[in-house]
Amino acid sequence: MLSYWEKQSFLHYHHIVIGAGFVGLSTAIEIKERFPKSSVLVLERGLLPTGASSKNAGFACMGSVTELLDDLKTVSESEMLFLFEWRKKGLEKLMERLGAAKMGYAENGSHELIDTHELEAIEKIDYLNALLQPFTHKTAFTLVNDKIEEFGFSKNEVKALISNNCEGEIHSGKTLRALTDFTIEKGIEIKTGAAVLRFEEEANKVTVVCHNSFLNEELLLTCNTLTLCTNAFTKQLLHEVDVRPGRGQVLITKPIPGLKFKGIFHFQQGYYYFREIDGRVLFGGGRNLDFNSEATTSFDLNEQIQNGLEEKLRTLILPNTPFEIDNRWTGIMAFGPTKKPIVQAFSEKIFGAFRMGGMGVALGSEVAIQVAELIKEKVG
Repeated sequence: MLSYWEKQSFLHYHHIVIGAGFVGLSTAIEIKERFPKSSVLVLERGLLPTGASSKNAGFACMGSVTELLDDLKTVSESEMLFLFEWRKKGLEKLMERLGAAKMGYAENGSHELIDTHELEAIEKIDYLNALLQPFTHKTAFTLVNDKIEEFGFSKNEVKALISNNCEGEIHSGKTLRALTDFTIEKGIEIKTGAAVLRFEEEANKVTVVCHNSFLNEELLLTCNTLTLCTNAFTKQLLHEVDVRPGRGQVLITKPIPGLKFKGIFHFQQGYYYFREIDGRVLFGGGRNLDFNSEATTSFDLNEQIQNGLEEKLRTLILPNTPFEIDNRWTGIMAFGPTKKPIVQAFSEKIFGAFRMGGMGVALGSEVAIQVAELIKEKVG
């Protein structure tokens, strides 16, 4: 039961954003910048952001050769370039907002490993470089096969190596921490442990129903606009949206003496990704081994995929190099028929920015601008 004071001071906000990941925080910031005198609240169901933002591999990337070629199977050249530009602008905005140091940003190299079945992608490098030149202003991809041995990869498994010249790495924890601090500095309120059960749109307000775990009752907040930045979990609140969850399995090794590579790496159309961090190998992916099981919002580990990751460490990434696994976790991404995110006004008061296709780090700041502009158009 709430007191008079709580009802007076803690229940109404001009704008509420659900989700405290990269997209949600960036959206709250953009809203506050457009409505500086308005109150903005971010609701996060977990004590920490729960989804993909704090559980990813920390890639500041816009798409590898095989990923972009795969995009072109479902979209036109212009649509692929449009999405590439979204990612590029989003990363630039995040960098401008926080600064490289606070993000732990580094350019230690980005590469894509090519196996026997993907060698035809090599023939498309010049084609992609020409398409991307107006956006990158430099050669995006370069063949660097001489580094396969230098990095210690299996020559039996890796038949070619492509340098992705426009990508870098971030420390996901530092970046999200810095973005959280920036959000609070803007005068935006963040409530964690606030699980949203549902919302109800009325003529003059939106009521957001949260679970108050302490009193085991429902807590009703009201706002003028509500924006959902809940990515793979959006369907729990907006049942009609086309969002399919995709769980990402991740592991990290203990420090490996004499590790031969730094930077970030992709292979098999981005379904696998790994990097060096603090002398360790962080390795994730493999949902293509079991799409059905990984189309879930459960954070459980998939033993088949975890074993598959270890096997690829032994045979492809670290052949003849002993290693021990130190930690394992999962993150939940969101996908659809294309990799274009959903940025939409669902009514005069309900908005959404979600379905990041595993590119939330890159897309977050740009889609936040777009959804904030939609809100401004509606609210005035």
